[in-house]
Amino acid sequence: MTETLVLEPGAVTLDAWRAIYRGAGARLTDAAWGDVEESAAAVARILARGEPVYGINTGFGKLASVRIGDEDLETLQRNIVLSHAAGVGKPMPVPIARLMMALKLVSLGRGASGISVETLRLLEALIEKGLTPVIPAKGSVGASGDLAPLSHMTAAMIGVGEFFVGSERVPAMQALAAAGLEPVTLRAKEGLALLNGTQFSTANALAGLFEAERLYQAALVAGALSTDAAKGSDTPFDPRIHALRGHAGQKETAAALLSLMAGSEIRASHRIDDPRVQDPYCVRCQPQVMGAALDILRQAGRTLLIEANGVSDNPLIFAGEDEALSGGNFHAEPVAFAADMIAMAICEIGSISERRTAMLVDPALSGLPAFLTPKPGLNSGFMIAQVTAAALVSENKQKAFPASVDSIPTSANQEDHVSMAAHGARRLKEMAENAMAVVAIELLAAAQGCDLLAGPASSRPLEAVRRVLREKVPMLREDRHFSPDIEAALGLVVAGSLAEAVSPLALPAVGEGT
Repeated sequence: MTETLVLEPGAVTLDAWRAIYRGAGARLTDAAWGDVEESAAAVARILARGEPVYGINTGFGKLASVRIGDEDLETLQRNIVLSHAAGVGKPMPVPIARLMMALKLVSLGRGASGISVETLRLLEALIEKGLTPVIPAKGSVGASGDLAPLSHMTAAMIGVGEFFVGSERVPAMQALAAAGLEPVTLRAKEGLALLNGTQFSTANALAGLFEAERLYQAALVAGALSTDAAKGSDTPFDPRIHALRGHAGQKETAAALLSLMAGSEIRASHRIDDPRVQDPYCVRCQPQVMGAALDILRQAGRTLLIEANGVSDNPLIFAGEDEALSGGNFHAEPVAFAADMIAMAICEIGSISERRTAMLVDPALSGLPAFLTPKPGLNSGFMIAQVTAAALVSENKQKAFPASVDSIPTSANQEDHVSMAAHGARRLKEMAENAMAVVAIELLAAAQGCDLLAGPASSRPLEAVRRVLREKVPMLREDRHFSPDIEAALGLVVAGSLAEAVSPLALPAVGEGT
């Protein structure tokens, strides 16, 4: 971890969440601990009144009417954690699990959950020391919070389950001891506070958003390079066109495309006497498609930023009045909608990218040799690389079906409408990986197309991108094992290297204005 961010509950920025996802450490601001302490004291005062209060001295869900005696309150909290830790499947990726832990830290740090300082300090210490609970990724419907995954997180805090320590899976008690930490004994309300909330869904959705941001920027660069390779026109990017429509993302995307192509000798070479009147939509409509994707990603980002700073467990503790109010902030419908929006954007970015690759390999459309090989027939060139891109686009179309319109009753019909936010958010990383591979294939095809023009250079930013790529992948002169070329290009897309290569030109970002 290169830095540790100090987080103020309720006021954490999207840039901070992105940094945590990328590996930064996190701790609460010192000013937050007083509110946490007062919230826990309020729970003690509520208990002292001897009244039944949901989540504090009653059962849970359908069992809310069962009163629990004071002598069993610690057992109640332990039991809810162990019984709810019922997830299945592969573990959450560590970066997303760390982000989930930081989201929970901030939510509990608002001082409305009744968590003790000691318990929250342990969660903070786990982030600091790099102990990440092993959390099965499947089992949440995004209803009464992300119960199963958050229970697995909490189970590790009480010494049950496992932690990732580096790349190793270590029994929880052993990992805690090695780090000089003690497992916690959960007090009244604490187990429920930890396992109730939307942090699993929100972490996955934020990870999808941040990956989609890199995808958008890489596709913007690849699209500009493809436009040059096909000797396409930059006239459709004229700002006057986009000002008349007015969409912010469209205007910014068009401006970025113009900047990426500014000074291109390839573009200058066909300004006069080009017999083509218009380019295909995959070139001409890049600002409209990519700009719409940018706008929808930003809208999702605004929703997720609110959620990331909110409190979503139940009941909520209002220390000033010593009240515990039971509501439904755990229902993850906002996250589900945001995840569906991100999925659609990822799908469309990949779809238009694949169409540009298809254009480049078709000599009737691109004017380049068939399948971008100097000797077509003897060589197949990019023939099957385009097929791979098409396959990935179709897979993403299947994954893009909205999760938020699904619901299945759970908990003996107590939770009779659920958000499916966990499903909607968990698919995003894989969808982004698919689309990044599509853009990587386009990047290879676009660079190959420019090489085959064998004449004028592209713009300074795009030539910088070609140099970065050619350091990893030489021009395809004859058929060779193609998969390593795709993997090398994909590595550049995933790492954000294309946006770095065009620096100091700043590409539009999802987090602008948030």
